[in-house]
Amino acid sequence: VTTVGLLLAAGAGRRMGGPKALLRLTPTGPTLIETAVERLWQAGCDRVVVVLGAGASQASDAVAHLRVDVVTVPDWAEGMGASLRAGLADLSSVAPQEVAADIALVTLVDLPDVTAEVMARVLAAAQPQGAAALVRAAYGGVPGHPVAIGRDHWDAVRTTARGDRGARDHLRTTVHDLVECGDLATGHDVDTVADLAARANHGSERSTSDRTQQ
Repeated sequence: VTTVGLLLAAGAGRRMGGPKALLRLTPTGPTLIETAVERLWQAGCDRVVVVLGAGASQASDAVAHLRVDVVTVPDWAEGMGASLRAGLADLSSVAPQEVAADIALVTLVDLPDVTAEVMARVLAAAQPQGAAALVRAAYGGVPGHPVAIGRDHWDAVRTTARGDRGARDHLRTTVHDLVECGDLATGHDVDTVADLAARANHGSERSTSDRTQQ
């Protein structure tokens, strides 16, 4: 079973004051896009594709040192739907010498506490199902990201992904599995500068606690 990590990172981050892909939790830390790409690799993906829009040139430069393929979506302002359609279209157009992917592990760039362990847990549930997989992370029973979408669902998702709904419409009408990950993360995104500061402070407190316990 071949899995591709599909990272949606095209948004302008208007409430944040700039593209979220380029944000950092700490002044000297990695950008959110670098962190997300690294986690997809650590989770066991065979390939990683990032979908860019706003700030595409800078975001592309930020991950140039990583093993990623970049898809630029011109209509990124429409929302997550446009990014998801573009990403799945790229995965569907496989050259003869390439191996077709069975599963796209879709995640968002603005989920700083969704770790490689979360991604790996969702993948572990999806991989036995192969191209038929449709598996979503949940946090305290609330569905979130990442979502593992098998190839059998790609056309349907591309047809229904509009605005900021992404794969939501397809998931609402199609039986799928939820994998509880609330013991590993909150699954919360960062939408504002205050969210980012709170997440950075939480990470700092956790690091201090970890050091205290060692």
